[in-house]
Amino acid sequence: MFKAAIVSKPQKPELASILRELVAWLESHGYIPIFDPSSAAYLGDSVPPTPREEMAQQHPNLVIVLGGDGTLLAAARAFAHSPTPIIGVNLGSLGFLTEIPLSDLYTTLDAWCDNCASIEVRDMMHTELIREGQVFKHWDALNDIVVSKGAIARMSEFTVEIDKQFVATMRADGVIISTPTGSTAYNLAAAGPIVMPSVNALVVTPICPHLLTIRPIVVPGDAEVNIRVEGVPNLTYLTVDGQEAVELQLGDEVHCRRSDHSVRLLRPRRNGLFSVLRNKLKWGER
Repeated sequence: MFKAAIVSKPQKPELASILRELVAWLESHGYIPIFDPSSAAYLGDSVPPTPREEMAQQHPNLVIVLGGDGTLLAAARAFAHSPTPIIGVNLGSLGFLTEIPLSDLYTTLDAWCDNCASIEVRDMMHTELIREGQVFKHWDALNDIVVSKGAIARMSEFTVEIDKQFVATMRADGVIISTPTGSTAYNLAAAGPIVMPSVNALVVTPICPHLLTIRPIVVPGDAEVNIRVEGVPNLTYLTVDGQEAVELQLGDEVHCRRSDHSVRLLRPRRNGLFSVLRNKLKWGER
């Protein structure tokens, strides 16, 4: 028997019927479904949930994400150390990562069963929070990490180093370190460049810098980018993939480099980044 992990977006009432149909399809094709807590909640008390951080330990053959890009990012971190491919089904509004519409779900699953679906490998970024000279916490992110000010509307100061070379002390609302996959997320909104997912790179993008001459920087994928908090103590935060956050202290350092792990996204066909941009951002339309 095969296994399929299902990760769902909460507060989507239509998922109750979608999941029942999906479970019936999986069971008819020899798959045992594994449900995260959000998925199990739609199906009643008789369905046992598995915490997302424990799902990879059951070694599923496939992960099916029902939601938006945020749901997929959470699943990607949960399966960061696993080779399991992920199908992202878009139930959100934009969906750069969850590009498969619900109407194509079973066509995509059929392609997977027939070994006709392609798999894209996306690099992740390893981030360490250094406090008092020690690793305080670490993450693997698929999209980005953001070091930014809190609720008070005043700029912070950040020292940026690339491969131990001093770049600048930036006065800004924050700094984004993005993977190529994340270049179409917060980085794009902050006027950063779009980078093709196949490019081995990281992007350093200041958020509303005080000096307009400070621009985004594309660095090699094997570079290490370090950010040190120089100003506004206890009002600055590190956010990972827009979902996990920790308050920073004066003198904290954030070290970013390409992760040893990656995410495998299943595609029914090779649409390419530019097809996604045309469809999602309406490129070329008047």
